[in-house]
Amino acid sequence: AFRPRSYKELPLRLAEYGHCYRYEASGELFGLMRVRGFTQNDAHIYCTQEQAVEEFVNVMKLHEFFYKTLGIENYHLVLALRDPQNKQKYHGDETMWQKAEELMRQAVAQVDIPMVEEIGSAAFYGPKIDFVIHSSIGREFAISTNQIDLFMGDRFKLRYTDSDGSEKTPVIIHRAPLGSHERFIGFLIEHFGGAFPLWLHPTQVAILPVSDKFIDYARSLESALSEAGIRIALSESTEGLGKKIRSAQLQKIPYMLIVGGKEEEAKTVSVRTRKEEDLGTMKLSDFIAKLTTQIATKALD
Repeated sequence: AFRPRSYKELPLRLAEYGHCYRYEASGELFGLMRVRGFTQNDAHIYCTQEQAVEEFVNVMKLHEFFYKTLGIENYHLVLALRDPQNKQKYHGDETMWQKAEELMRQAVAQVDIPMVEEIGSAAFYGPKIDFVIHSSIGREFAISTNQIDLFMGDRFKLRYTDSDGSEKTPVIIHRAPLGSHERFIGFLIEHFGGAFPLWLHPTQVAILPVSDKFIDYARSLESALSEAGIRIALSESTEGLGKKIRSAQLQKIPYMLIVGGKEEEAKTVSVRTRKEEDLGTMKLSDFIAKLTTQIATKALD
């Protein structure tokens, strides 16, 4: 709510899944990588200048957490600075720009992430830091932009009451660790080549009955797996088993359950992986336990 704030309430961290729209020229649109409407896990952190470095370090550590979880190991920072030959296109005074840059450099010094500098690509109201990630085939994507902003707080007349009773302007930290979600998903499709880890794949298990005679048993498996929170695709196609397996492999579904007479009689499942590994038969409860462990630990393989 819009109301007077005390220094005791800072840092104040507000986040949202926000929708953004940009009327990109049609020639600039590129699949999921550049779209006109996108979603961000955006946030604004309001803090004192003394808190800014620690908060910005935590922002970068949040990025590292996401990247580690997703198995992204190759990334670097780009510190975007003003063009010293064209300062009239930027807002704010020299002191503000130098202080914002100094605070961000202090934060970067506390994390082990490589950084390069880029002259002329700063935002109009301050320097910024972009995270650039590398896909498994070597392409680079600028994914998220982060800033210690000393300009917009004053522009919007934001104030908090400090410990001495004086009014001060908060620092604003902008962060969106996954950037455009559409763009990030596009990156992940390329990075994993469509072979998403089990926990991330939209379809985690394909149930493939050998013939129509085993549809009822297959449906009972579908129900049990669904109750366990596992995403399933049940193939009721009349195609042969070989084609069903091939279709599941083309979709890079992590696991396939082959269902025939032997499995129905023994109340088991025959398990294959998208890597063409045959894991043999196992009880459904054992299979569910195996998957739920992989999902809970966010295993990458």
